[in-house]
Amino acid sequence: MPRRRRREQNLERVLGTPALFATAYGNVGSSIYYALGLTAVYALGLTPLVFVVAGVIFAATAATYAEGTVRYPEAGGSSSFARHGFNELVSFGAAWAQMLVYVVTVSASAFFVPHYLSIFWGPLKDNPWDIVGGAVVIVVLVVLNTVGVQEAARLSVVLAVIDFATQVFLVGLGFALVLHPHILTSNVHWGVAPTWTRLAIAIPVAMLAYTGVETVSNLAEEVRDPTSSVPKAYKLVAGAVFAIYFTLPLVALSAMPVRQIGGKLTTLLALPPDQGGFRNDPVLGIVDNLGVHGATLHALRIYVGILAATILFIATNAGVIGASRITYSMATYRQMPEIFRRLHPRFKTPWLSLVIFAGIAPICVILPGNVNFVGTLYSFGATLSFTVAHASIVALRAKHTDAELLYRARPNVSFRGVEWPLFALVGGVATGISFLVIVVQNPTTRFVGLAWLALGFMGYVLYRRRYVKTSLTETVKAPPLMGPAIALEYRMIVSPVVDSSQSREALQLACRLAAERRSSIVAVRVIVVPLESPLDAELPEQEALADRLLDEAHDIGELYGVRVIERLLRARHAGRAIVEEAGRRNAEIIVIGAPRLPHRTRRSAIFGKTVDYVLKHAGCRVVVGAGRRAVA
Repeated sequence: MPRRRRREQNLERVLGTPALFATAYGNVGSSIYYALGLTAVYALGLTPLVFVVAGVIFAATAATYAEGTVRYPEAGGSSSFARHGFNELVSFGAAWAQMLVYVVTVSASAFFVPHYLSIFWGPLKDNPWDIVGGAVVIVVLVVLNTVGVQEAARLSVVLAVIDFATQVFLVGLGFALVLHPHILTSNVHWGVAPTWTRLAIAIPVAMLAYTGVETVSNLAEEVRDPTSSVPKAYKLVAGAVFAIYFTLPLVALSAMPVRQIGGKLTTLLALPPDQGGFRNDPVLGIVDNLGVHGATLHALRIYVGILAATILFIATNAGVIGASRITYSMATYRQMPEIFRRLHPRFKTPWLSLVIFAGIAPICVILPGNVNFVGTLYSFGATLSFTVAHASIVALRAKHTDAELLYRARPNVSFRGVEWPLFALVGGVATGISFLVIVVQNPTTRFVGLAWLALGFMGYVLYRRRYVKTSLTETVKAPPLMGPAIALEYRMIVSPVVDSSQSREALQLACRLAAERRSSIVAVRVIVVPLESPLDAELPEQEALADRLLDEAHDIGELYGVRVIERLLRARHAGRAIVEEAGRRNAEIIVIGAPRLPHRTRRSAIFGKTVDYVLKHAGCRVVVGAGRRAVA
């Protein structure tokens, strides 16, 4: 078959801070379309204040994830942090809680798609048609991901920008037309509407607003320079989301104030559609109550409805992908049976993980048709996962007091020789209390959430004891899947690049291995930082050369129709960095180019120190593309 240039636009080509922010915001920002109404159910007139409190907690969580992701740039988020900070048992607990978060993310996003499409057919706004519509969305996306149809990266970025611009537009329009400070103050009835108990529940429920915080962490493997891009992206996402959640609720509570409805103090924002409320489509509720009329209102409703449904559809797909990724990672680290990471023989996708955790489980969550249950169940998993992430960063700081960090989040406080992360300490206490509030105050969520954890831990113990035959706390990584059917098919190929003809030949060899096999290549450029300089020291000449080599690698990959992920690493030792990167990605093979050196003694290196180190220490196959023997 002739070589062909890839048709789709690869996100990895531009995955710096702007694209990483846009992709993450597309997932995190989508939650405004359901979190606003679900939070108002509990917080009523204090909804803006609750979102501010949740935003402060999210800022601390974003700082934790930024530091952890730069330290360990691999998919897994809190599970990865816990593995390094504690042990495999704690890592499993975080991963299983994270799995629940992905399941509920898929459920919530899919469940609200038909609510916004109700602009075309009214029954989609309520049961049972919203359940049917949400289930259809889930089934369609599971099928598409199983057969390997990929989301267009450029479309996701464009929609994220349009989404943010639309939200800013609604805020500006609301400030001009309906915002009145005296209405906002009259909405507040301390201890009455809401009661103190419901206000306590409202804060963890408001964390639903930050659905998708793991996105940046999971994308870190595909970021060219995570040291620079990841922290900036987290700061931008946190700032943008906080700005929207601080202002849009003010508009919503001005347009739909708290008043006596059916004998109790409430707001249309918190009522279901059968009572004339907008809990199921809060942003459409804002549009309907801005005071615009006629053709303008009709056009605005259609625009917002279609945009919201599209954004939620993409967010559902992100959840589906996230569920399959975390399942694959858990199976790779022997936290669940290997069958969950086996690929479909034809489509080369983890079909069983997709069917169970991205299909069946989310549909079960939305079958009751209770939006409040969906919101509190998400908060159960998210607050537990966030708490483990915060605790892991604290533990890592205490265990590795002298470790060189490429990025250290702030603020910190020095005590007994340790730079304690104040953001993680405060964030961990806040998310831990929020988790306890959900457990204590919501019986249904308590039963389902604790049952989920119990089922997971029982399965983990049984699998590790009976099949893996190792301790519960030991990290054991499954070997690459090999066998007669896939012996020569590599899912992930790592190819280091240097400025030499041998390196280019090796990259072309890697491309030939990957072509027509749906494999990916990670082009790695290691900047070796001298010991006398900090790891994050500015090295403009080396960085410019790295950018040129990685761009060249991408162009070579395009010629072969192969996906190339560009990766820039900073390290003290090039060989060790290459081996660690291959291990993080569970690569099946490393393809590396090198000239053959003069062979002077029995112990002298044949290809050079870097290549010899990779040959000796790599946990996967290594192919060396050697040039002609150098002249002595």
